[in-house]
Amino acid sequence: MQGPLIDSLARQGVTRRTFMKYCATLASMMALPPAAGRAMAEAMAAAPAATKRPSVIWLPFQECTGCTESITRSHSPTLEGLIFDAISLDYQETLMAAAGHQAEEALHAAMKENDGKYLLIVDGSIPLGLDGAYSCIAGKSNLETLKEVAKGAFAIVAMGSCAAFGGIPKANPNPTGAVSVSDIIKDKPIINIPGCPPIPVVMTGVLAHFLTFGSLPEMDNKGRPKAFYGETIHDRCYRRPFYDQGKFAKTFDDEGARNGWCLFELGCKGPVTYNACATVKWNGGTSWPVESGHGCLGCSEPDFWDAGGFYKALSMPADPLKFVSTAAVVGAVAGVAVSFANRGKKGAAKSAHETTTLADLEK
Repeated sequence: MQGPLIDSLARQGVTRRTFMKYCATLASMMALPPAAGRAMAEAMAAAPAATKRPSVIWLPFQECTGCTESITRSHSPTLEGLIFDAISLDYQETLMAAAGHQAEEALHAAMKENDGKYLLIVDGSIPLGLDGAYSCIAGKSNLETLKEVAKGAFAIVAMGSCAAFGGIPKANPNPTGAVSVSDIIKDKPIINIPGCPPIPVVMTGVLAHFLTFGSLPEMDNKGRPKAFYGETIHDRCYRRPFYDQGKFAKTFDDEGARNGWCLFELGCKGPVTYNACATVKWNGGTSWPVESGHGCLGCSEPDFWDAGGFYKALSMPADPLKFVSTAAVVGAVAGVAVSFANRGKKGAAKSAHETTTLADLEK
């Protein structure tokens, strides 16, 4: 396998073997057949040799730059060494060298030259309040810019929870009238990559899939790629056995916490959060929040900021948490019921945190 990309990677110290391993890992993570790894490698290796590399336009709206920070930490190989050598990143305010009028000229040139073919990435929510005046770029509101650029896009990637679901800007009382990309654009394929921020390899994986197959991966009912958002954090968590045994940390520094017991009673939202944190992890697979001793906040789910206190255990109140599906609630409650039943047999005292059991629901 030869090509400009392979030569470029070699100059950066990335071997062909490492490149193939990266592609095979991406294919595996996205639940693709083994042959897809080689297909990805061949497509990305050949991409720069083609007449034009696929154009990508990244628009930042109401955001904190956390998603950009996250994707720059993609590893093995790095984002700049792989993905940015295989695509043409024609507009990304934080990473591009141009600024001001030059940057806007680059945006419109890319839109014109790649009409109907470019992939649009949106980072951040879109404010509708005051006719969009809360956030403007080059004298245009985010709403105007999104509609204009989306017209010529092949597909749209809503990067991060703000773009996918409104995120923190949409949290009550939502002073700017923030909404998600899918609340505005209805005539283009949209894939949501939620997370605050998303996992780097999830972002680069979707880009690699687009580059290889010219399409977006299979999605769930919230527009998220099933390969990364198909299972809950709880299902894959290494602390799950302690949950099943009814062993819960009571505080973040008690004996249970030091022994790695389940953080459910400290507010972990893992049972109702769909993401790949527990398997892919962060910082090159080093760790992830729960492994570091903190419960999952549920940041890849809609309205996570308003869905109950971060340190309040999941329960079944009269008004269920907005992002909790019926199936997820039943599963979580059933698990808690079993855990408390086991505790009862041992004569353990009831937790100081109120958690609803199946018996409570039957009353």
